[in-house]
Amino acid sequence: MAITSANQLELLQTAEAVAREKMIDPDLVIQAMEESLARAAKSRYGSEMDIRVAIDRKTGRAQFTRVRTVVEDEAVENYQAQVTVAQARPYLADPKVGDEIVDEVPPVDLGRIAAQSAKQVILQKVREAERDKQYDEFIERKGSIINGVVKREEYGNIIVDVGRGEGILRRNEKIGRESYRPNDRIRCYIKDVRREARGPQIFLSRTDPMFMAELFKMEVPEIYDNVIEIKAVARDPGSRAKIAVISYDSSIDPVGACVGMRGSRVQAVVNELQGEKIDIIPWNEDQATFLVNALQPAEVSKVVIDEEAGKIEVVVPDEQLSQAIGRRGQNVRLASQLTGLDIDIMTESDESERRQAEFAERTKLFMDTLDLDEFFAQLLVSEGFTNLEEVAYVDLDELLVIEGVDESTAQELQTRAREFIEEQNRKALETARALGAEDSLIGFDGLTPQMVEALAKDDVKTLEDFATCADWELAGGWTTVNGERVKDEGILEKFDMSLEEAQHLVMTARIQLGWVDPSELNAGAEDETEEEEADEA
Repeated sequence: MAITSANQLELLQTAEAVAREKMIDPDLVIQAMEESLARAAKSRYGSEMDIRVAIDRKTGRAQFTRVRTVVEDEAVENYQAQVTVAQARPYLADPKVGDEIVDEVPPVDLGRIAAQSAKQVILQKVREAERDKQYDEFIERKGSIINGVVKREEYGNIIVDVGRGEGILRRNEKIGRESYRPNDRIRCYIKDVRREARGPQIFLSRTDPMFMAELFKMEVPEIYDNVIEIKAVARDPGSRAKIAVISYDSSIDPVGACVGMRGSRVQAVVNELQGEKIDIIPWNEDQATFLVNALQPAEVSKVVIDEEAGKIEVVVPDEQLSQAIGRRGQNVRLASQLTGLDIDIMTESDESERRQAEFAERTKLFMDTLDLDEFFAQLLVSEGFTNLEEVAYVDLDELLVIEGVDESTAQELQTRAREFIEEQNRKALETARALGAEDSLIGFDGLTPQMVEALAKDDVKTLEDFATCADWELAGGWTTVNGERVKDEGILEKFDMSLEEAQHLVMTARIQLGWVDPSELNAGAEDETEEEEADEA
């Protein structure tokens, strides 16, 4: 088959028909034809030649050209497609490296094998263009809900016809014991779209928390219009869910808007989720208030937040404990997911016992170390003193406010506390030196003798050893393992050292040892500040 004037127009018509059928750009089909014709021409003129084909988009005329590139003398590797500057002078007035010599060559006749090869190239390019279009279409819809028709089931996974492609709903993405038959209509959330060799893979879900959020967006116009925002979602698919909402219009109640008239809006979502019970909770910037809302319908007496550990303690009345925890821990688990905090729930009687135990422990500490009777030690604890350092170094006036304490008694208390602390420090240093702690570590500003002793027991005996420690090794931290937060014990954690303090101490040690240049450190901090200011602007 030769590309002659008789079939030039047919070339364009074929491209148009294929593009229309596959719903892709006709130019992509013509480019595929150009590439296939160029391959056929190379098989005729020589594979080392750089043969290019350009099809006129109006007339359909195919122009075959041979291209040679001008390169440096020593860079010539392919004599059929490359020429030197000297060789190019007969063809170009002022040849330079990178210029191209373009010569038109006669069109080729496509034999049966060449025509078949050209057809395969065109089909391959069309398939690639079709897949790219399909991927682009679904990647834009990622994070939204799509309606489809069940085609078949494979090993518990549901294959869904979603129009221009197929999606897969894995067995672990189905709600409870859902079962579907071919031709059933199904509504899913597009969780992920991946580009793979066999075409784009569309992964669907009905258990993802955002599926419920998108359903509410469809049912509640205020959410779609961004008057109400969904701040957090937690689900136990098919059983129970909690959703936190906030209204940016003071005249609109976010919870009431999501529930709808006689519960019509929330009921539509519940029906789609196979009867999943949904608690709609007002969002609050204050974590404690938000958590109290999240634990509904249980009542909460008190909330204590430990931000550094990312944990929160909730005290509930004794009769409310089972309701706060929920069936199989469901209520507290969903509230934890919603707030992003670990929640410890205790009853009022448990908290009272713990407070009494702490009170007794501190009372005994003051009795043993300061040689006080029980009543006087209890007075100190009642006034908020928790350790010897507070008694030893607090302003004298704070001791004088205690009933029955005069100036001489306050001074005697502080003297006893300081003498005990000094004796403890002396013993700690003796132990640290016996373990091999060097003066470079003992004299480092910011470490107490007890800290040096703890470090020496953990085989950190020199300033160099200390400088190689990570902040979390000193202050402790939390690591997420298999979805659960696991505590990392720090060497100096019992001394209430924070991560920021540990970072500062380690960096100071590195500067003293000459490992870090403080000027570079300051320059880096200034750059970060400038970047933050630029982002804010």
